[in-house]
Amino acid sequence: MTDHRRLLLVHAHPDDESSSTGATIARYCAEGATVTLVTCTLGEEGEIVPDDLAHLSPGSGLATHRLDELHAAAAALGLTDYVRLGGDGRYHDSGMAHAEDGTATARDETTDAAFWNADLLEAALNLVSIIRDRRPQVVVSYDTFGMYGHPDHVMAHRVMTYACVLSGVHGYRPELGKPWTVARTFWTTNGSDDMRTMMATAKAKGIENRWGDFDLDGPLPPMITKSEDVDVRIPLGPYRTNKVAALTAHHSQVDMEDPFWKLMTDIESLGESFRLATGVAPSGGTATDLFEGLDLDP
Repeated sequence: MTDHRRLLLVHAHPDDESSSTGATIARYCAEGATVTLVTCTLGEEGEIVPDDLAHLSPGSGLATHRLDELHAAAAALGLTDYVRLGGDGRYHDSGMAHAEDGTATARDETTDAAFWNADLLEAALNLVSIIRDRRPQVVVSYDTFGMYGHPDHVMAHRVMTYACVLSGVHGYRPELGKPWTVARTFWTTNGSDDMRTMMATAKAKGIENRWGDFDLDGPLPPMITKSEDVDVRIPLGPYRTNKVAALTAHHSQVDMEDPFWKLMTDIESLGESFRLATGVAPSGGTATDLFEGLDLDP
C-alpha cells in the first residue's frame, strides 16, 4: 500500500535536524513516508567542540566537513532526500552572540552572505520551488524566536512561513511549479513534562544545569511549552538509537560523551514535541502523529 504522507522540515544548520527532530525523521522514513530536509546553511560559524577538529575554521574546511557530517547523519536517520536552500553555500551561517538573558541573538557585524541578511522574498522563493515539487502536507520549522534566539533559526522560521503562503497562491510565479497548499505547519518545542524529567534526572546525577534558572510551574522560556499546549509529541521509542547515531555523526558540534548530551538521549521516556502553527489541529489533546486526521489523497 502506498504511503501518501509527505513531510518537509526546514532547519538552519547541519545537526539541528538531529537534535530536535531526529527521532521524528527516522520514524517517518522507516514507516515509508516521504521525508524532505531543507538545511538553510552549512554551519560555517559553528563552534568546534572536539580538540581533534580544532584545525577547522569558518575559512578552512568547516563547511565541507559539516556537510559530510550531514551525509552521515542522514544515513543514520534513513533520510535520502535532503537539500540545501538555494544550493550548497548559497546562504552562510550568521553566527550568534549571547544576550544578557542567556539567549542567543544576532552579532553586531555579519557578512553580506549571512542567512540573517538574506532577502526574505528571494529565500522564500527558493523554498517555494521545493515545496511545490515535494508537495508536503506537513512542514516543520521553528517558532518566531527560533526556540532560543539564534538569528538563523529566526530566519528559517520567517522563510518557512512566507514560503508556505506563497506556495499556495494560484498564478503566482508559475515557473516555480504548480501551486501547493500545505495543510499543516508546526514549530518545534520542548514539552514541560519532558523538561521536568530531564532536569530532575540531571539533578539526581549531579549533572550541570545548562537550561538556566527558571521554574517549570511559572513563566517558561520560549523553547519550552506547557505539555498541555503541545499538539504533537513523537516518542523517541525505537528511534532513539537513530537519533543518537545521527548526533554522534555531528562530531564537530556534539560530544556524545558529555553528560549533558547523554542525559538528553539516554532517557527512554522522552519525546520530540511540536506546536501547531497553521492548519486544523489533531483532535483529542496531544497527538502522536503529525498527520493525524489529515486527508492524505495524493
